[in-house]
Amino acid sequence: MTVARELMTPDPTCVKEDQTLVEAARMMRDLDVGALPICGNDDRLKGMLTDRDIVVKCIADGGDPTTATAGSLAEGKPLTIGADVDIREALEVMQDQQVRRLPVIDDHRLVGIISQADIARELSAVQTGETVAEISED
Repeated sequence: MTVARELMTPDPTCVKEDQTLVEAARMMRDLDVGALPICGNDDRLKGMLTDRDIVVKCIADGGDPTTATAGSLAEGKPLTIGADVDIREALEVMQDQQVRRLPVIDDHRLVGIISQADIARELSAVQTGETVAEISED
């Protein structure tokens, strides 16, 4: 049985909830990623921030990304999976909730993220294609 911890990208870089969206965008650029976990000052996961969130929920609405914070875009309870959960369950969550990235938690702390790229490296081409199709379904 493969568990989430074996498939995830470990030690993700967090944007702090009080950092500006400009800072978050620069972090994304420097890390060459399209999403970052939002962590509080207590190092607990508060949400996920995507480059699309910055554009659609701030800039397109006339917001100022130099003053708007990452935490201001964190909505609801973040969707997560436990580090020792069977990868099939993680895939089901990603498909059911149509998310491309799934934070991995161990003892209430963020330890990694499972992304579509992680799945592609581990699964067969057919399984990867099915998973991506399910996640991208409208």
